[in-house]
Amino acid sequence: MVQPLLEITEIECRHGDRIVLEQVSFHLHQGEICCLLGPSGCGKTTLLHAVAGFNPVYRGQISLAGRPISTASAVTPPERRNIGVVFQDYALFPHLTVQQNIAFGLKSAPQPERRARVRELLQLVRLESHADKFPHQLSGGQQQRVALVRALAPRPGLLLMDEPFSNLDTELRRSLASEVRHILREQGTSAILVTHDRNEAFAAADQLGVLTGGRLQQWDTPENIFRHPASLSVARIVSDGFVVTGKLVREGLLQTEIGRLAPAPMPNLDSGEVRLFVRNEALLPGDHADAVAAQVVDKSFLGDRVIYKLRLPQGRVIETTFATDYRLEPGSEVPLRIGEALIFSDH
Repeated sequence: MVQPLLEITEIECRHGDRIVLEQVSFHLHQGEICCLLGPSGCGKTTLLHAVAGFNPVYRGQISLAGRPISTASAVTPPERRNIGVVFQDYALFPHLTVQQNIAFGLKSAPQPERRARVRELLQLVRLESHADKFPHQLSGGQQQRVALVRALAPRPGLLLMDEPFSNLDTELRRSLASEVRHILREQGTSAILVTHDRNEAFAAADQLGVLTGGRLQQWDTPENIFRHPASLSVARIVSDGFVVTGKLVREGLLQTEIGRLAPAPMPNLDSGEVRLFVRNEALLPGDHADAVAAQVVDKSFLGDRVIYKLRLPQGRVIETTFATDYRLEPGSEVPLRIGEALIFSDH
């Protein structure tokens, strides 16, 4: 069995007396890129800082290349971990040019080697023509690329990125996440990316860890987590949708406030009820025997799609998204049904 590059075992981290991370375990192999995804305050950055050596570990162990680097009793200093870090604000030196920023971590290397490495990295991020510019002369996306290759310049064994795209617009975040994945692949560098944006995580990650409340709820490939979320809280983080209650009306058939549904597989219902997570794309408008009539309360046009607020027959208002093919006006009625749903016992 191949030894993981990074192994985190049952770690607990605290801020004062408050437990921030509890019983977190996962591992990362050489060349893999993982993302830690979750809402603000869930412990993502604390976990990243524990790996970097900035935060102590109260319990458990962090090992890098088979060597313990953090335990409750012993901590390897950050500068001796061979770990690179890209911060949220990039932290570029404003008085240094692009090439000087990249070369900053290569002071101990011979001059010809430094120049060759800087030239290689400038080519990698297509910034050769910007080599003599200062950070304030670059766009946000260009600054992000410079921060990335500056961290890669000393060839770290592991790269940590803390919300590196948060200062950029939505479309640029997605494209850069995919580009960063390519750059890391080119360099053969393992990395951990912290984000609250699932699109970034899906675009960049080989492995995805979903955190809520200081606990790692699920660790798997992005596709497996999206298709098979382990809990309702994970489903809410990796997709847009809403929750309804299903009641067993006869074998193989559930009644919900949005019509009837025959889920496959059918759950075992001890109480006769189950909670269903319905993704937006699984809510289907149009006449059908299992549909109910909903009233359009409001709508917001977003170009390729429209967000609708819909009042269900029992009075509840839900929000969902339809393609612009459906032209519904406030006050009108639309028949709705559930195409498919995820079934959970948790809340």
